[in-house]
Amino acid sequence: MYRMINSHEKKFKNRTAVLLFFLSLWLGAIIFRLIQLQVINHAQLKTSAIKQTENITPIFPKRGSIYDRSGNILARSLPSYSVFYSLFKEEPLENHLKKIEKLRKTLHLTEREVREITSRIKDKKTFIWIKRKISPELSEKVKELHLSGVYLKEESKRFYPYGTLAAHVIGRVNIDDVGASGIEYKYNSILEGEKGKCLILKDAKRREYRVEVLKESIPGFDITLTLDETIQYISEKELEKTIRKTQAKWGCIIVSRPSTGEIMAMANFPTFDLNSKSPTLFQVDRNKAIHHTFDPGSTFKIVTASAAIEFHKVRFNDSFDCSEGAFTIPGTYKKIRDYRRFGILTFPEVIIHSSNVGTIQIGQQVGEDTLFHAIKAFGFGQETGIDLPAEERGILNPPNTWSKFSLASLSIGYEISVTAIQLLQATNIIANEGMLIPPKVVLSTSLTGEKDTGDFPEAHRVISPETAKTVSYLLQKAVQEGTGTSAQIDEYTVAGKTGTAQKFDLDIKQYSSESHMSSFVGFVPAENPAISIVVVIDDPKGQYYGGHVAAPLFRDVAQQVLRYLKVPSKTNPKSQLITAKNWRTNTQ
Repeated sequence: MYRMINSHEKKFKNRTAVLLFFLSLWLGAIIFRLIQLQVINHAQLKTSAIKQTENITPIFPKRGSIYDRSGNILARSLPSYSVFYSLFKEEPLENHLKKIEKLRKTLHLTEREVREITSRIKDKKTFIWIKRKISPELSEKVKELHLSGVYLKEESKRFYPYGTLAAHVIGRVNIDDVGASGIEYKYNSILEGEKGKCLILKDAKRREYRVEVLKESIPGFDITLTLDETIQYISEKELEKTIRKTQAKWGCIIVSRPSTGEIMAMANFPTFDLNSKSPTLFQVDRNKAIHHTFDPGSTFKIVTASAAIEFHKVRFNDSFDCSEGAFTIPGTYKKIRDYRRFGILTFPEVIIHSSNVGTIQIGQQVGEDTLFHAIKAFGFGQETGIDLPAEERGILNPPNTWSKFSLASLSIGYEISVTAIQLLQATNIIANEGMLIPPKVVLSTSLTGEKDTGDFPEAHRVISPETAKTVSYLLQKAVQEGTGTSAQIDEYTVAGKTGTAQKFDLDIKQYSSESHMSSFVGFVPAENPAISIVVVIDDPKGQYYGGHVAAPLFRDVAQQVLRYLKVPSKTNPKSQLITAKNWRTNTQ
Protein backbone atom coordinates (compact mmCIF):
# COMPACT_ATOMS: atom_id res chain seq x y z
CA MET A 1 0.00 0.00 0.00
CA TYR A 2 2.76 2.43 0.88
CA ARG A 3 4.61 1.77 -2.36
CA MET A 4 1.42 2.44 -4.37
CA ILE A 5 1.02 5.91 -2.80
CA ASN A 6 4.64 6.86 -3.56
CA SER A 7 4.21 5.84 -7.18
CA HIS A 8 1.09 8.00 -7.52
CA GLU A 9 2.79 10.99 -5.97
CA LYS A 10 5.75 10.61 -8.22
CA LYS A 11 3.59 10.65 -11.32
CA PHE A 12 1.76 13.74 -10.06
CA LYS A 13 5.05 15.49 -9.40
CA ASN A 14 6.31 14.67 -12.88
CA ARG A 15 3.15 15.99 -14.53
CA THR A 16 3.30 19.12 -12.42
CA ALA A 17 6.92 19.67 -13.38
CA VAL A 18 6.10 19.29 -17.08
CA LEU A 19 3.14 21.64 -16.77
CA LEU A 20 5.25 24.19 -14.92
CA PHE A 21 7.93 23.86 -17.57
CA PHE A 22 5.52 24.62 -20.43
CA LEU A 23 3.88 27.30 -18.38
CA SER A 24 7.29 28.87 -17.82
CA LEU A 25 8.00 28.69 -21.56
CA TRP A 26 4.65 30.30 -22.29
CA LEU A 27 5.25 33.04 -19.72
CA GLY A 28 8.78 33.50 -21.04
CA ALA A 29 7.45 33.86 -24.56
CA ILE A 30 4.90 36.43 -23.40
CA ILE A 31 7.52 38.33 -21.47
CA PHE A 32 9.88 38.24 -24.45
CA ARG A 33 7.10 39.44 -26.73
CA LEU A 34 6.23 42.22 -24.33
CA ILE A 35 9.87 43.25 -24.14
CA GLN A 36 10.03 43.09 -27.92
CA LEU A 37 6.92 45.25 -28.30
CA GLN A 38 7.53 47.66 -25.45
CA VAL A 39 11.29 48.03 -25.64
CA ILE A 40 12.99 46.64 -28.75
CA ASN A 41 10.38 47.63 -31.39
CA HIS A 42 8.63 50.33 -29.37
CA ALA A 43 9.60 53.31 -31.54
CA GLN A 44 8.80 51.51 -34.79
CA LEU A 45 5.41 50.23 -33.59
CA LYS A 46 4.49 53.58 -32.09
CA THR A 47 5.20 55.26 -35.40
CA SER A 48 3.11 52.67 -37.22
CA ALA A 49 0.21 53.10 -34.79
CA ILE A 50 0.33 56.86 -35.08
CA LYS A 51 0.48 56.57 -38.85
CA GLN A 52 -2.68 54.45 -38.84
CA THR A 53 -4.63 56.70 -36.49
CA GLU A 54 -3.19 60.19 -37.10
CA ASN A 55 -2.66 62.25 -40.22
CA ILE A 56 -0.92 65.63 -40.27
CA THR A 57 -1.90 67.65 -43.33
CA PRO A 58 -1.02 71.24 -44.28
CA ILE A 59 -3.55 74.06 -44.01
CA PHE A 60 -3.05 76.25 -47.06
CA PRO A 61 -3.46 79.98 -46.33
CA LYS A 62 -5.61 82.30 -48.37
CA ARG A 63 -3.41 83.82 -51.06
CA GLY A 64 -3.26 87.61 -51.26
CA SER A 65 -5.24 89.39 -53.96
CA ILE A 66 -3.83 91.45 -56.83
CA TYR A 67 -5.40 94.83 -57.70
CA ASP A 68 -4.95 97.42 -60.41
CA ARG A 69 -4.12 101.01 -59.43
CA SER A 70 -7.84 101.88 -59.06
CA GLY A 71 -8.63 98.96 -56.77
CA ASN A 72 -10.12 96.61 -59.37
CA ILE A 73 -9.46 92.97 -58.48
CA LEU A 74 -7.20 91.25 -61.03
CA ALA A 75 -6.59 88.02 -59.08
CA ARG A 76 -8.17 86.54 -55.97
CA SER A 77 -8.56 83.18 -54.21
CA LEU A 78 -12.00 81.61 -53.80
CA PRO A 79 -13.06 78.66 -51.57
CA SER A 80 -12.81 75.30 -53.29
CA TYR A 81 -12.80 71.58 -52.41
CA SER A 82 -10.40 68.80 -53.27
CA VAL A 83 -11.13 65.06 -53.12
CA PHE A 84 -8.72 62.65 -51.46
CA TYR A 85 -8.81 58.96 -50.55
CA SER A 86 -7.62 57.38 -47.31
CA LEU A 87 -7.17 53.59 -47.47
CA PHE A 88 -9.01 51.11 -45.22
CA LYS A 89 -6.28 48.62 -44.31
CA GLU A 90 -8.46 45.52 -44.26
CA GLU A 91 -10.21 46.13 -47.59
CA PRO A 92 -9.26 44.05 -50.63
CA LEU A 93 -7.94 45.76 -53.75
CA GLU A 94 -11.13 45.16 -55.74
CA ASN A 95 -13.15 47.20 -53.22
CA HIS A 96 -10.80 50.13 -53.62
CA LEU A 97 -11.01 49.93 -57.40
CA LYS A 98 -14.82 49.87 -57.35
CA LYS A 99 -14.83 53.14 -55.41
CA ILE A 100 -12.31 54.70 -57.78
CA GLU A 101 -14.47 53.66 -60.75
CA LYS A 102 -17.47 55.50 -59.25
CA LEU A 103 -15.28 58.55 -58.71
CA ARG A 104 -13.98 58.30 -62.26
CA LYS A 105 -17.49 58.69 -63.67
CA THR A 106 -18.45 61.51 -61.31
CA LEU A 107 -15.23 63.52 -61.57
CA HIS A 108 -14.49 62.67 -65.23
CA LEU A 109 -11.05 61.33 -64.37
CA THR A 110 -8.71 60.63 -67.27
CA GLU A 111 -7.15 57.21 -67.83
CA ARG A 112 -3.81 58.61 -66.75
CA GLU A 113 -5.27 59.91 -63.47
CA VAL A 114 -6.91 56.55 -62.77
CA ARG A 115 -3.62 54.72 -63.41
CA GLU A 116 -1.75 57.01 -61.00
CA ILE A 117 -4.40 56.59 -58.30
CA THR A 118 -4.44 52.80 -58.73
CA SER A 119 -0.65 52.68 -58.49
CA ARG A 120 -0.70 54.62 -55.19
CA ILE A 121 -3.40 52.28 -53.82
CA LYS A 122 -1.25 49.24 -54.66
CA ASP A 123 1.67 50.95 -52.93
CA LYS A 124 -0.61 51.28 -49.86
CA LYS A 125 -0.25 55.04 -49.63
CA THR A 126 -2.38 56.39 -46.80
CA PHE A 127 -3.21 59.73 -48.46
CA ILE A 128 -4.12 59.85 -52.15
CA TRP A 129 -5.32 62.91 -54.08
CA ILE A 130 -8.21 62.09 -56.41
CA LYS A 131 -9.09 65.52 -57.87
CA ARG A 132 -7.92 68.95 -56.80
CA LYS A 133 -10.05 72.09 -56.62
CA ILE A 134 -13.37 70.94 -58.08
CA SER A 135 -16.54 72.97 -58.54
CA PRO A 136 -19.18 73.16 -55.76
CA GLU A 137 -21.55 71.12 -57.94
CA LEU A 138 -19.07 68.28 -58.26
CA SER A 139 -18.27 68.33 -54.54
CA GLU A 140 -21.98 67.80 -53.78
CA LYS A 141 -22.08 64.85 -56.18
CA VAL A 142 -19.09 63.30 -54.41
CA LYS A 143 -20.85 63.63 -51.06
CA GLU A 144 -23.93 61.89 -52.45
CA LEU A 145 -21.83 58.81 -53.33
CA HIS A 146 -21.26 58.09 -49.59
CA LEU A 147 -18.00 56.25 -50.29
CA SER A 148 -15.97 55.13 -47.26
CA GLY A 149 -12.44 56.57 -47.20
CA VAL A 150 -13.34 59.39 -49.62
CA TYR A 151 -13.04 62.88 -48.12
CA LEU A 152 -13.38 66.51 -49.22
CA LYS A 153 -10.68 68.94 -48.14
CA GLU A 154 -11.36 72.68 -48.22
CA GLU A 155 -8.77 74.63 -50.20
CA SER A 156 -8.75 77.80 -52.28
CA LYS A 157 -8.68 78.23 -56.03
CA ARG A 158 -7.10 81.15 -57.87
CA PHE A 159 -9.59 83.12 -59.92
CA TYR A 160 -8.91 85.90 -62.43
CA PRO A 161 -12.07 87.99 -62.93
CA TYR A 162 -10.93 89.46 -66.26
CA GLY A 163 -9.61 86.22 -67.75
CA THR A 164 -7.11 87.34 -70.39
CA LEU A 165 -6.58 90.91 -69.16
CA ALA A 166 -2.91 91.57 -68.31
CA ALA A 167 -2.34 87.80 -68.32
CA HIS A 168 1.38 88.07 -69.03
CA VAL A 169 1.95 90.57 -66.21
CA ILE A 170 -0.23 88.92 -63.55
CA GLY A 171 1.01 85.39 -64.33
CA ARG A 172 -0.19 81.99 -63.12
CA VAL A 173 -0.08 79.73 -60.07
CA ASN A 174 0.27 75.95 -60.05
CA ILE A 175 -2.16 73.48 -58.48
CA ASP A 176 -0.73 74.20 -55.02
CA ASP A 177 -1.24 77.96 -55.44
CA VAL A 178 2.49 78.59 -55.84
CA GLY A 179 3.38 81.32 -58.34
CA ALA A 180 4.56 80.01 -61.72
CA SER A 181 4.99 83.22 -63.77
CA GLY A 182 4.52 86.97 -63.73
CA ILE A 183 3.69 88.85 -60.53
CA GLU A 184 2.34 85.62 -59.03
CA TYR A 185 5.87 84.19 -59.25
CA LYS A 186 7.94 87.31 -58.58
CA TYR A 187 6.03 88.18 -55.40
CA ASN A 188 5.08 84.66 -54.35
CA SER A 189 6.64 85.02 -50.89
CA ILE A 190 4.42 88.04 -50.20
CA LEU A 191 1.24 86.65 -51.75
CA GLU A 192 1.30 83.06 -50.47
CA GLY A 193 1.24 83.63 -46.69
CA GLU A 194 2.33 80.91 -44.25
CA LYS A 195 1.00 77.33 -44.13
CA GLY A 196 -0.61 75.89 -41.01
CA LYS A 197 -0.86 72.27 -39.74
CA CYS A 198 -3.91 70.14 -39.14
CA LEU A 199 -4.05 66.83 -37.16
CA ILE A 200 -6.68 64.31 -38.32
CA LEU A 201 -7.44 61.55 -35.75
CA LYS A 202 -8.89 58.19 -36.89
CA ASP A 203 -10.25 55.08 -35.17
CA ALA A 204 -9.10 51.48 -35.71
CA LYS A 205 -11.09 51.35 -38.94
CA ARG A 206 -9.41 54.56 -40.06
CA ARG A 207 -12.59 56.58 -39.78
CA GLU A 208 -12.06 60.25 -39.04
CA TYR A 209 -13.44 61.22 -35.65
CA ARG A 210 -11.65 64.45 -34.74
CA VAL A 211 -9.69 67.26 -36.34
CA GLU A 212 -7.25 69.46 -34.42
CA VAL A 213 -5.53 72.59 -35.73
CA LEU A 214 -1.90 72.45 -34.63
CA LYS A 215 -0.91 75.72 -36.27
CA GLU A 216 -3.13 78.37 -37.79
CA SER A 217 -2.28 79.49 -41.33
CA ILE A 218 -1.37 83.14 -41.98
CA PRO A 219 -3.01 84.68 -45.06
CA GLY A 220 -0.89 86.31 -47.76
CA PHE A 221 -0.58 90.04 -48.38
CA ASP A 222 -2.29 91.93 -51.20
CA ILE A 223 -0.47 93.67 -54.04
CA THR A 224 -1.55 96.77 -55.97
CA LEU A 225 -0.14 97.15 -59.48
CA THR A 226 0.58 100.31 -61.46
CA LEU A 227 -1.61 98.89 -64.25
CA ASP A 228 -4.88 100.59 -65.05
CA GLU A 229 -7.64 98.15 -66.02
CA THR A 230 -9.13 100.54 -68.61
CA ILE A 231 -5.80 101.44 -70.26
CA GLN A 232 -4.84 97.76 -70.28
CA TYR A 233 -8.12 96.90 -72.01
CA ILE A 234 -7.68 99.65 -74.61
CA SER A 235 -4.13 98.46 -75.35
CA GLU A 236 -5.08 94.81 -75.67
CA LYS A 237 -8.09 95.55 -77.87
CA GLU A 238 -6.19 97.75 -80.32
CA LEU A 239 -3.14 95.46 -80.37
CA GLU A 240 -5.28 92.46 -81.31
CA LYS A 241 -6.89 94.47 -84.13
CA THR A 242 -3.46 95.35 -85.55
CA ILE A 243 -2.08 91.81 -85.31
CA ARG A 244 -5.12 90.35 -87.05
CA LYS A 245 -5.17 93.06 -89.71
CA THR A 246 -1.47 92.73 -90.55
CA GLN A 247 -1.34 88.95 -90.02
CA ALA A 248 1.76 89.45 -87.89
CA LYS A 249 3.22 86.65 -85.75
CA TRP A 250 2.89 88.58 -82.50
CA GLY A 251 3.04 92.03 -81.05
CA CYS A 252 3.35 93.94 -77.80
CA ILE A 253 2.55 97.41 -76.51
CA ILE A 254 3.55 99.13 -73.27
CA VAL A 255 2.02 102.33 -71.91
CA SER A 256 3.87 104.15 -69.13
CA ARG A 257 3.86 107.34 -67.11
CA PRO A 258 7.37 108.68 -67.91
CA SER A 259 7.76 110.87 -64.83
CA THR A 260 7.40 107.92 -62.42
CA GLY A 261 8.28 104.90 -64.57
CA GLU A 262 4.88 103.36 -63.72
CA ILE A 263 3.64 100.89 -66.33
CA MET A 264 -0.07 101.51 -66.89
CA ALA A 265 -0.48 98.81 -69.53
CA MET A 266 1.63 95.95 -70.85
CA ALA A 267 -0.07 93.85 -73.50
CA ASN A 268 0.97 90.92 -75.67
CA PHE A 269 -0.90 89.16 -78.46
CA PRO A 270 -1.50 86.23 -78.81
CA THR A 271 -2.62 86.03 -75.21
CA PHE A 272 -4.33 83.43 -72.99
CA ASP A 273 -7.00 83.03 -70.33
CA LEU A 274 -5.49 82.77 -66.85
CA ASN A 275 -8.47 80.64 -65.75
CA SER A 276 -7.82 78.08 -68.48
CA LYS A 277 -5.72 74.95 -67.95
CA SER A 278 -5.27 74.33 -71.67
CA PRO A 279 -1.98 72.61 -72.61
CA THR A 280 -1.39 75.33 -75.24
CA LEU A 281 -1.15 77.92 -72.46
CA PHE A 282 2.58 77.38 -72.05
CA GLN A 283 3.14 78.28 -75.72
CA VAL A 284 1.91 81.87 -75.28
CA ASP A 285 2.51 82.79 -71.63
CA ARG A 286 5.97 84.34 -72.15
CA ASN A 287 5.86 88.10 -71.63
CA LYS A 288 7.61 89.16 -74.84
CA ALA A 289 7.55 92.80 -73.78
CA ILE A 290 10.43 91.96 -71.43
CA HIS A 291 11.56 88.51 -72.66
CA HIS A 292 11.93 88.86 -76.44
CA THR A 293 14.94 90.62 -77.93
CA PHE A 294 15.18 92.11 -81.42
CA ASP A 295 17.15 94.57 -83.54
CA PRO A 296 15.43 97.93 -82.92
CA GLY A 297 16.22 99.53 -86.28
CA SER A 298 15.56 103.24 -86.67
CA THR A 299 14.00 103.76 -83.23
CA PHE A 300 17.58 103.40 -81.99
CA LYS A 301 18.55 106.59 -83.83
CA ILE A 302 17.29 108.39 -80.73
CA VAL A 303 20.46 107.20 -78.97
CA THR A 304 22.77 108.09 -81.86
CA ALA A 305 21.30 111.58 -82.09
CA SER A 306 21.51 112.07 -78.31
CA ALA A 307 25.19 111.03 -78.24
CA ALA A 308 26.03 113.37 -81.12
CA ILE A 309 24.41 116.34 -79.37
CA GLU A 310 25.51 115.53 -75.78
CA PHE A 311 29.19 115.13 -76.69
CA HIS A 312 29.21 118.00 -79.25
CA LYS A 313 30.10 115.76 -82.16
CA VAL A 314 27.78 117.56 -84.58
CA ARG A 315 26.28 121.01 -84.86
CA PHE A 316 22.61 121.58 -85.46
CA ASN A 317 23.19 122.95 -88.98
CA ASP A 318 25.76 120.37 -90.11
CA SER A 319 24.93 118.82 -93.46
CA PHE A 320 25.34 115.25 -94.70
CA ASP A 321 25.43 114.01 -98.28
CA CYS A 322 22.74 111.36 -98.75
CA SER A 323 22.35 111.83 -102.49
CA GLU A 324 23.71 108.40 -103.41
CA GLY A 325 20.96 106.66 -101.45
CA ALA A 326 23.54 104.21 -100.10
CA PHE A 327 26.62 104.21 -97.91
CA THR A 328 29.59 101.94 -98.52
CA ILE A 329 31.37 100.83 -95.35
CA PRO A 330 35.04 101.92 -95.66
CA GLY A 331 37.34 99.03 -96.47
CA THR A 332 34.47 96.77 -97.55
CA TYR A 333 32.01 96.30 -100.39
CA LYS A 334 29.00 96.29 -98.07
CA LYS A 335 26.38 98.95 -98.74
CA ILE A 336 23.63 100.19 -96.43
CA ARG A 337 20.74 101.86 -98.23
CA ASP A 338 18.02 104.36 -97.49
CA TYR A 339 14.37 103.50 -98.10
CA ARG A 340 14.45 106.30 -100.68
CA ARG A 341 17.10 108.61 -102.12
CA PHE A 342 17.63 111.96 -100.40
CA GLY A 343 19.84 114.90 -101.28
CA ILE A 344 21.87 116.95 -98.86
CA LEU A 345 20.28 116.72 -95.39
CA THR A 346 20.95 118.77 -92.30
CA PHE A 347 21.39 116.98 -88.97
CA PRO A 348 17.73 117.50 -87.96
CA GLU A 349 16.53 116.33 -91.38
CA VAL A 350 18.55 113.13 -91.09
CA ILE A 351 16.65 112.18 -87.94
CA ILE A 352 13.29 113.54 -89.09
CA HIS A 353 13.39 111.54 -92.33
CA SER A 354 15.21 108.58 -90.73
CA SER A 355 18.03 108.47 -93.27
CA ASN A 356 20.33 105.49 -92.70
CA VAL A 357 23.05 107.06 -94.85
CA GLY A 358 23.01 110.30 -92.87
CA THR A 359 22.80 108.57 -89.48
CA ILE A 360 25.82 106.37 -90.27
CA GLN A 361 27.84 109.51 -91.05
CA ILE A 362 26.71 110.98 -87.73
CA GLY A 363 27.73 107.75 -86.00
CA GLN A 364 31.20 107.96 -87.53
CA GLN A 365 31.63 111.43 -86.09
CA VAL A 366 30.48 110.20 -82.68
CA GLY A 367 33.02 107.35 -82.71
CA GLU A 368 33.03 103.82 -81.32
CA ASP A 369 33.85 104.46 -77.67
CA THR A 370 31.50 107.43 -77.27
CA LEU A 371 28.61 105.63 -78.97
CA PHE A 372 29.17 102.50 -76.88
CA HIS A 373 29.16 104.44 -73.61
CA ALA A 374 26.04 106.33 -74.69
CA ILE A 375 24.26 103.08 -75.47
CA LYS A 376 25.20 101.69 -72.06
CA ALA A 377 24.09 104.88 -70.34
CA PHE A 378 20.67 104.60 -72.00
CA GLY A 379 20.27 101.19 -70.34
CA PHE A 380 20.88 98.80 -73.22
CA GLY A 381 22.76 95.56 -72.67
CA GLN A 382 21.48 95.40 -69.09
CA GLU A 383 18.21 94.74 -67.29
CA THR A 384 15.96 97.70 -66.59
CA GLY A 385 15.22 96.21 -63.17
CA ILE A 386 11.47 96.08 -63.74
CA ASP A 387 9.75 94.02 -61.03
CA LEU A 388 8.84 91.09 -63.27
CA PRO A 389 10.69 87.76 -63.50
CA ALA A 390 13.18 86.62 -66.13
CA GLU A 391 13.79 89.96 -67.81
CA GLU A 392 16.23 89.69 -70.73
CA ARG A 393 19.20 92.03 -70.79
CA GLY A 394 19.66 91.97 -74.57
CA ILE A 395 23.00 91.86 -76.39
CA LEU A 396 25.52 94.68 -76.62
CA ASN A 397 29.04 93.62 -77.56
CA PRO A 398 32.03 95.67 -76.33
CA PRO A 399 33.98 97.74 -78.91
CA ASN A 400 36.98 95.39 -78.86
CA THR A 401 34.80 92.75 -80.53
CA TRP A 402 33.34 95.04 -83.20
CA SER A 403 33.94 94.46 -86.89
CA LYS A 404 34.35 97.07 -89.65
CA PHE A 405 30.54 97.13 -89.98
CA SER A 406 29.67 97.49 -86.30
CA LEU A 407 29.82 101.26 -85.88
CA ALA A 408 27.64 101.80 -88.94
CA SER A 409 25.25 99.01 -87.95
CA LEU A 410 24.84 100.17 -84.35
CA SER A 411 24.22 103.75 -85.45
CA ILE A 412 21.02 102.63 -87.18
CA GLY A 413 19.92 99.95 -84.70
CA TYR A 414 21.53 96.74 -85.96
CA GLU A 415 24.08 94.42 -84.31
CA ILE A 416 22.30 95.08 -81.02
CA SER A 417 19.51 93.15 -79.37
CA VAL A 418 16.98 94.99 -77.18
CA THR A 419 13.63 94.45 -75.48
CA ALA A 420 10.52 96.59 -75.81
CA ILE A 421 10.82 97.72 -72.18
CA GLN A 422 14.43 98.85 -72.76
CA LEU A 423 13.33 100.85 -75.79
CA LEU A 424 10.57 102.52 -73.77
CA GLN A 425 12.96 103.32 -70.91
CA ALA A 426 15.37 104.97 -73.36
CA THR A 427 12.58 107.11 -74.82
CA ASN A 428 11.44 108.07 -71.32
CA ILE A 429 14.90 109.57 -70.77
CA ILE A 430 14.07 112.10 -73.48
CA ALA A 431 10.57 112.65 -72.04
CA ASN A 432 12.06 113.18 -68.54
CA GLU A 433 14.59 115.79 -69.74
CA GLY A 434 17.56 113.45 -69.48
CA MET A 435 16.68 111.49 -66.33
CA LEU A 436 16.51 107.69 -66.35
CA ILE A 437 13.62 106.59 -64.13
CA PRO A 438 13.39 102.77 -64.05
CA PRO A 439 10.06 101.16 -64.98
CA LYS A 440 7.92 99.28 -62.45
CA VAL A 441 4.59 97.44 -62.27
CA VAL A 442 4.04 97.19 -58.49
CA LEU A 443 2.60 100.26 -56.77
CA SER A 444 2.33 98.92 -53.20
CA THR A 445 1.62 95.89 -51.03
CA SER A 446 -0.43 95.51 -47.86
CA LEU A 447 2.72 94.11 -46.23
CA THR A 448 4.12 97.60 -45.76
CA GLY A 449 1.26 99.80 -46.92
CA GLU A 450 3.86 101.90 -48.70
CA LYS A 451 4.56 102.56 -52.35
CA ASP A 452 7.59 101.49 -54.34
CA THR A 453 8.16 98.13 -52.65
CA GLY A 454 11.08 96.11 -53.86
CA ASP A 455 14.71 96.85 -54.61
CA PHE A 456 14.48 99.25 -57.55
CA PRO A 457 17.41 100.93 -59.31
CA GLU A 458 17.74 104.61 -58.52
CA ALA A 459 16.83 107.36 -60.95
CA HIS A 460 19.86 109.17 -62.39
CA ARG A 461 20.79 111.62 -65.11
CA VAL A 462 21.94 110.28 -68.48
CA ILE A 463 22.02 113.39 -70.69
CA SER A 464 21.57 117.08 -70.07
CA PRO A 465 18.13 118.70 -70.14
CA GLU A 466 19.24 120.73 -73.17
CA THR A 467 20.16 117.60 -75.12
CA ALA A 468 16.87 115.93 -74.20
CA LYS A 469 14.87 119.00 -75.29
CA THR A 470 16.70 119.11 -78.62
CA VAL A 471 16.05 115.41 -79.31
CA SER A 472 12.42 115.89 -78.24
CA TYR A 473 12.13 118.64 -80.82
CA LEU A 474 13.55 116.33 -83.51
CA LEU A 475 11.07 113.59 -82.54
CA GLN A 476 8.19 116.07 -82.76
CA LYS A 477 9.31 117.03 -86.26
CA ALA A 478 9.64 113.35 -87.20
CA VAL A 479 5.92 112.96 -86.44
CA GLN A 480 4.89 116.23 -88.06
CA GLU A 481 6.98 115.99 -91.23
CA GLY A 482 8.88 112.71 -91.34
CA THR A 483 8.25 108.97 -91.16
CA GLY A 484 5.91 109.17 -88.14
CA THR A 485 3.04 111.22 -89.59
CA SER A 486 0.62 108.33 -88.96
CA ALA A 487 1.14 108.88 -85.23
CA GLN A 488 -0.25 112.43 -85.30
CA ILE A 489 -3.11 113.17 -82.90
CA ASP A 490 -5.43 116.14 -83.28
CA GLU A 491 -5.09 118.67 -80.46
CA TYR A 492 -1.86 117.11 -79.12
CA THR A 493 1.81 117.39 -80.06
CA VAL A 494 3.39 113.95 -80.40
CA ALA A 495 7.12 113.16 -80.19
CA GLY A 496 8.13 109.79 -81.59
CA LYS A 497 10.30 107.66 -83.83
CA THR A 498 9.51 104.86 -86.25
CA GLY A 499 11.56 101.69 -86.66
CA THR A 500 11.72 99.06 -89.38
CA ALA A 501 14.37 96.37 -89.04
CA GLN A 502 15.11 93.30 -91.09
CA LYS A 503 15.11 90.15 -89.00
CA PHE A 504 18.18 87.95 -88.83
CA ASP A 505 17.57 84.59 -90.50
CA LEU A 506 19.42 81.85 -88.60
CA ASP A 507 19.13 79.45 -91.56
CA ILE A 508 20.93 81.67 -94.07
CA LYS A 509 23.00 83.46 -91.39
CA GLN A 510 22.11 86.95 -92.59
CA TYR A 511 19.39 89.57 -92.41
CA SER A 512 16.32 88.72 -94.46
CA SER A 513 14.52 91.19 -96.73
CA GLU A 514 11.35 89.09 -96.36
CA SER A 515 10.87 89.41 -92.61
CA HIS A 516 10.74 92.59 -90.51
CA MET A 517 10.21 94.00 -87.03
CA SER A 518 8.05 97.13 -87.11
CA SER A 519 8.08 99.52 -84.17
CA PHE A 520 7.20 102.96 -82.92
CA VAL A 521 8.08 104.68 -79.67
CA GLY A 522 7.01 108.09 -78.45
CA PHE A 523 5.36 110.30 -75.85
CA VAL A 524 2.49 112.78 -75.67
CA PRO A 525 1.91 115.65 -75.04
CA ALA A 526 5.45 116.40 -76.17
CA GLU A 527 5.72 119.52 -73.99
CA ASN A 528 4.68 117.83 -70.74
CA PRO A 529 4.51 114.06 -71.35
CA ALA A 530 1.59 112.35 -69.63
CA ILE A 531 2.12 109.00 -71.34
CA SER A 532 4.78 107.21 -73.36
CA ILE A 533 4.14 104.18 -75.55
CA VAL A 534 6.23 101.58 -77.34
CA VAL A 535 4.76 99.34 -80.03
CA VAL A 536 6.52 96.29 -81.51
CA ILE A 537 4.97 94.18 -84.30
CA ASP A 538 6.73 91.00 -85.47
CA ASP A 539 6.73 90.19 -89.18
CA PRO A 540 3.60 91.97 -90.49
CA LYS A 541 2.45 90.95 -93.97
CA GLY A 542 2.01 93.48 -96.76
CA GLN A 543 2.93 96.92 -95.46
CA TYR A 544 5.70 96.45 -92.92
CA TYR A 545 7.22 99.87 -92.27
CA GLY A 546 6.93 101.11 -88.69
CA GLY A 547 5.22 104.25 -89.93
CA HIS A 548 2.50 102.17 -91.62
CA VAL A 549 2.01 99.46 -88.99
CA ALA A 550 3.16 100.55 -85.51
CA ALA A 551 2.57 104.31 -85.65
CA PRO A 552 -1.20 104.04 -86.29
CA LEU A 553 -1.52 101.67 -83.31
CA PHE A 554 0.34 104.20 -81.17
CA ARG A 555 -2.09 106.90 -82.31
CA ASP A 556 -5.24 104.83 -81.70
CA VAL A 557 -4.19 103.83 -78.18
CA ALA A 558 -2.83 107.25 -77.23
CA GLN A 559 -6.01 109.03 -78.35
CA GLN A 560 -8.21 106.87 -76.14
CA VAL A 561 -5.86 106.96 -73.16
CA LEU A 562 -5.51 110.76 -73.27
CA ARG A 563 -9.28 111.08 -73.38
CA TYR A 564 -9.67 108.62 -70.50
CA LEU A 565 -7.07 110.45 -68.39
CA LYS A 566 -8.65 113.82 -69.31
CA VAL A 567 -5.27 115.24 -70.31
CA PRO A 568 -5.88 118.81 -71.60
CA SER A 569 -5.07 119.46 -75.24
CA LYS A 570 -2.79 122.15 -76.68
CA THR A 571 -5.82 124.39 -77.39
CA ASN A 572 -5.64 125.42 -73.70
CA PRO A 573 -1.89 125.62 -72.94
CA LYS A 574 -2.24 127.41 -69.62
CA SER A 575 -4.60 124.77 -68.26
CA GLN A 576 -2.47 122.05 -69.76
CA LEU A 577 0.68 123.29 -68.04
CA ILE A 578 -0.95 123.35 -64.60
CA THR A 579 -2.66 119.98 -65.04
CA ALA A 580 0.44 118.37 -66.51
CA LYS A 581 2.38 119.45 -63.42
CA ASN A 582 -0.26 117.95 -61.17
CA TRP A 583 -0.30 114.85 -63.33
CA ARG A 584 3.45 114.36 -63.12
CA THR A 585 3.45 114.59 -59.32
CA ASN A 586 0.25 112.64 -58.68
CA THR A 587 0.98 108.93 -58.11
CA GLN A 588 -2.53 107.85 -57.28
